[in-house]
Amino acid sequence: MWWRSSILGAALFSLALSLAGCGFQPLYGPTASGSSMPAVMASVEVEPIPGRVGQKIRNELIFSNTGGGEPMPSKYKLDITIRESVTQELVRITGEATGQVYQIDATFKLKKDGKVVLEGKALSRAAYDRYEQIFSNVRAQYDAQNRVARTIAESIKTRLAAYLQNSA
Repeated sequence: MWWRSSILGAALFSLALSLAGCGFQPLYGPTASGSSMPAVMASVEVEPIPGRVGQKIRNELIFSNTGGGEPMPSKYKLDITIRESVTQELVRITGEATGQVYQIDATFKLKKDGKVVLEGKALSRAAYDRYEQIFSNVRAQYDAQNRVARTIAESIKTRLAAYLQNSA
């Protein structure tokens, strides 16, 4: 029985040695320059985005980058443009749609000293049902827009962190 624990210990030790130099590091740990990732993320200024959903995306990014605290002096500027679309789904024989899919295509550019250092795209969509009551339809669409905005913001934040981990 003692040999099982020694074999397990040897296996764990060899696994630790093999992973020691593989280059994995935490995404939100210290950056390559030694700065803390929260401080670097807080230095990203998010430019205003038109519309209700654009403002929601901007607010999500600002809150997640600063944790609700004061932003650091900006070193980077983030420009985001969005394109919204609604697709009718599940059309009845009468021509009424019983469901819709709300989609955002976002394009972002991270700039430092006026030069684009990172650009990318993010896409998210959310389905929602259509109802007889107008308020229910409006509320369902707002909820879908909020879900999509959170997903877009999280996607952009993760891409920024991956870039800034090695560049900042």
